Amino acid sequence: MMNRRELGAFVATLSLAVACKKTGGSGTLKIAVVPKGTTHEFWKAVHAGAEKAAKEAGVEIVWKGPLKEDDLKAQIDVVQTFTAQGVNGIVLAPLSDKALVGSVKAAVGQGIPVVIFDSDLAGSDHASFVATDNRAAGRLAGEHLVKVLGGKGKVVVLRYQEGSASTAHREDGFLEYVRGEAVKKAPELQLVSTNQYGGATTESALAKAESLLAAQNAGAGGVDGVFTPNESTTFGMLLALQRTGLAGKVKPIGFDASDKLVEALRRGEIEGLVVQDPFKIGYLSVKTMAAHLRKEPVDKRIDTGAKLVTKANVDTAEIQALLHP
Repeated sequence: MMNRRELGAFVATLSLAVACKKTGGSGTLKIAVVPKGTTHEFWKAVHAGAEKAAKEAGVEIVWKGPLKEDDLKAQIDVVQTFTAQGVNGIVLAPLSDKALVGSVKAAVGQGIPVVIFDSDLAGSDHASFVATDNRAAGRLAGEHLVKVLGGKGKVVVLRYQEGSASTAHREDGFLEYVRGEAVKKAPELQLVSTNQYGGATTESALAKAESLLAAQNAGAGGVDGVFTPNESTTFGMLLALQRTGLAGKVKPIGFDASDKLVEALRRGEIEGLVVQDPFKIGYLSVKTMAAHLRKEPVDKRIDTGAKLVTKANVDTAEIQALLHP
């Protein structure tokens, strides 16, 4: 049986072991960063921003997320694993605004704070939310599409996937503008399809885009403009327009940017791209978590902004810095 002195030494050693586990053994705060996926260019820029913030804040980040943006189970497993490991904080872009609520609540219940980024989460357990004002960004897309169409024509929306709060808010912002203010300015504008989902990959978005264009008889003038709310739906729609010979005829407004999308913009196959600042999103998310862990005050909501990229402004210094942070 341990005497009082031995028991005290045992407890002290155990406490030190737990502390070392949570800080990686070096006293450095360990923050898990969990994106929606890891393949799109958007997430690579987020990762770069997170790495820069980690160096500046003197923290360690562990970057891990599902390969594809439709693997909800994998993302839940990642969050639960980081919770079990006892990291100091979790920075999470939830694939579902509801399905990750339980995992976040469990982490917070174990003393691990959570910062949500990119896409909102139901509830109030998280310390902060760092993201684009997606509804405003969707409205920006609507305003530009109405302008390039001259206030008339037939428009389709290829949505992303159900449960994704960020893209749903973009879609809502776009539709609210087109059905609201645009009705007075552009009474000849028609929304002919708004309920189709492209899914999480370029392949699924391409297949859905081709069937959507065919269903609306786009080749005979049944579609004049398109809105797509993320990188995979935008690229899938671009490929479908190219395959059907409609690239440069139908006017698409997309979301997010990659080299191939910017090249298509320069060629006139895309009329505009609403671009977030993924580097800034990753940077501010980690900075916010580091500040929160050090008991500094943080804002509950941090808007990282969005810009409309067109052929006319793509080569400006401001836009180039956004596209190549």
